[in-house]
Amino acid sequence: MVEPAPWWNVANVVTIGRIALVPFFALVLLADGGHSTGWRLIATAVFVIAALTDRVDGYLARRHNLVTELGALLDPIADKLLIGTALVILSALGELPWWITVVILVRELGITAMRFALLRYADLPVSRGGKLKTVMQSVAIGIYLVPLGELPSWVHVIAAVVMGVAVALTVVTGADYVRQAVRLRPAAAAQ
Repeated sequence: MVEPAPWWNVANVVTIGRIALVPFFALVLLADGGHSTGWRLIATAVFVIAALTDRVDGYLARRHNLVTELGALLDPIADKLLIGTALVILSALGELPWWITVVILVRELGITAMRFALLRYADLPVSRGGKLKTVMQSVAIGIYLVPLGELPSWVHVIAAVVMGVAVALTVVTGADYVRQAVRLRPAAAAQ
């Protein structure tokens, strides 16, 4: 019998570190009214570091058999906090339309709530599309965090296209998770 991983392990510490970076990221992004080139570049760096730790904690957990229920709970919360904070602040600064923030947050919070509701029946694993969605959201937000006003107009086009792809993936994968949940629930209830 394999011993369960202790909840206090390096993978979970990395996840908790990502959560701790979120308020720091927000403060840096909002420094000097959110329009200082220097502070925006620092905020971008903090966001990139926090986003990359999502890969690190998952790798450590799988590689060293450190997967825990706590990690499974905290990892998506850390993702939602980082992505949600960035979207809300970018929209509040007038750099990202509010409808994009609302669509992404409604999907993220809705799917998370649905997953928790399904826990007593079955586990709804993260799909490849869901992982790609998270990567695209992070890349799109990373581009928007850079002070775009000082960059050529074609960078604005790239930012809009990448965000468009991220929003499309957000909606499509959300619909797919709902479809899977509708199929899972009756099958699980019959057991």
